Amino acid sequence: MSPSASSPRGAAAPRFAVVGNPENRRVAFFQEAVRAAGPAPARVVSWLQVLGGEASFDPGETVRIDSPGENAEVERLLRGVDDPTRVEGSARWYAGFHSAVGEVSRAASAAGAEVLTSPGDIAALFDKRLCHALLEDAGVPVPASPTSGRRAARVRDWSDVRELMREHRMPRAFVKLAHGSSASGVLAVETAGPGRVRASTSVERESEGRLFNSLRVRRYTTEREVGAIVDALAPDGLHIERWLPKASQRGRAADLRIVVVGGRATHAVVRTSLSPMTNLHLGGARGDLDEVRAAVSAVGGCWREALAVCERAAACFPGTLCVGVDLLPAAGWRRFAVGEVNAFGDLLPGLTGLPGSGAEGLDTYAAQVAAVLDRARNHRAVTPL
Repeated sequence: MSPSASSPRGAAAPRFAVVGNPENRRVAFFQEAVRAAGPAPARVVSWLQVLGGEASFDPGETVRIDSPGENAEVERLLRGVDDPTRVEGSARWYAGFHSAVGEVSRAASAAGAEVLTSPGDIAALFDKRLCHALLEDAGVPVPASPTSGRRAARVRDWSDVRELMREHRMPRAFVKLAHGSSASGVLAVETAGPGRVRASTSVERESEGRLFNSLRVRRYTTEREVGAIVDALAPDGLHIERWLPKASQRGRAADLRIVVVGGRATHAVVRTSLSPMTNLHLGGARGDLDEVRAAVSAVGGCWREALAVCERAAACFPGTLCVGVDLLPAAGWRRFAVGEVNAFGDLLPGLTGLPGSGAEGLDTYAAQVAAVLDRARNHRAVTPL
């Protein structure tokens, strides 16, 4: 595998550092992969150190930036909320996180270390409007969107959402927080004439109007309820996409998370659900990948072409070693579109690489470590003595 991030400066085997929350399982999985590959354990730089201006790196380190999530104090500093399950504050989170990633990049560059994710990529990956526009400009199939790109109309409230859905003939649409992740603040909205609205979402609205993320997808069936949620979310920025009818597997809506490492699709998992949201933490279940391949083949499609769509999506973020691509199969399994590209979409415990991917027998973290080590070996082989 050949990662897309720039080559390391030195000829020595990489020494890893990981920016993350030390107690988080993501850091543990990455450490396990590093240990199994043989290098010294990765040095952990906490997000609290970064946000406190205390992060430092060593010359020659290869720096992985991991998710700042699942730490209440980090969430408080980034979003300004005391309860990490609150939905509001995503615009503030985005500004703070982008600034923090910039600080990591500057500190690493000054020390002579290499970062595996560029600040520019992070800026686009965590703004669904910018990400969607990048993909569309690159010819990657995506759901139609009236909010894509820097010059798209801003969404101020529910009335704007209703008007955009009407104007663009979208009776069914996904309304998403521009800077959300893990389905936070996502509503699958259906309309059928004046006043007839319903939405499926993991957002729970208290009587006082505060919004919380729930692990249960619920349905709101009145325009008043849906409008109140959208009005509360809108100040943080909203993105609207056409709701594409998905293919199904065993009576459940299905899509795929494809992990791309170094420009190559290495891992794939099928996600199925009885709700419009297939996220595994919201009750989605892993489906059968062999059945997907068979379904694609049965209608004259090509599984390799589906993976190529994901690789084209990942190529829009050349400064990032690994992304997770949400691949949406249209009903009938004949066509595919990219729903989202995730900077931290590799948390798929126990999943090993696809046949022919170069990551056979490796989980997503081991595949990334192997890609960095392979690149370093290739670099040493061509570096003159």
